[in-house]
Amino acid sequence: MWTLPNLLTLSRIVALPLLVALLWWREWELGFGIAFVLYCAMGITDYFDGYLARAQGAVSRLGVFLDPIADKIMVAAVILMLAGTQVITGIHLVAALVILLREIAVSGLREFLAQVQVSVPVSQLAKWKTTLQLVALGAMILAGALPQEGWIAAVGLVSLWGAAVLTLMTGWDYLRVGLKHMD
Repeated sequence: MWTLPNLLTLSRIVALPLLVALLWWREWELGFGIAFVLYCAMGITDYFDGYLARAQGAVSRLGVFLDPIADKIMVAAVILMLAGTQVITGIHLVAALVILLREIAVSGLREFLAQVQVSVPVSQLAKWKTTLQLVALGAMILAGALPQEGWIAAVGLVSLWGAAVLTLMTGWDYLRVGLKHMD
């Protein structure tokens, strides 16, 4: 239970309140800079917890349960903070909302499918979606630290929309599988 991969996953959950606190004030560029470093560290632990669990044969029920939760609450918290501090504004809120709604819908769908003993493996497209999503949010956090560098925010917004498109595509894939198992 207390394996290194599980501890890495738990570290992301424990670090989340600090990340939120650092993103609380839009004008605090240093806070956004520290948040960017913390966010990157959290992203690295996300990669390594899965890698180590598979490499060490330490995949556990706790890890399988906690890893997607840690990912989803990190993404949701960052999106909400970036929207709340108006780093994400206007029409770009639609892309953020698409991502949030898909995360909720797919979580519910996975829970339903687990009850009917259907497993839906993560597709390569979903991995690209996650990568674009993490890049987008990281770029927007960095843009808060370096507001004079407008190109960083542009990279973040383009990535956010790319992630939103992939989010719709992968969400549809999950829904298609789910519909086959509904009465």
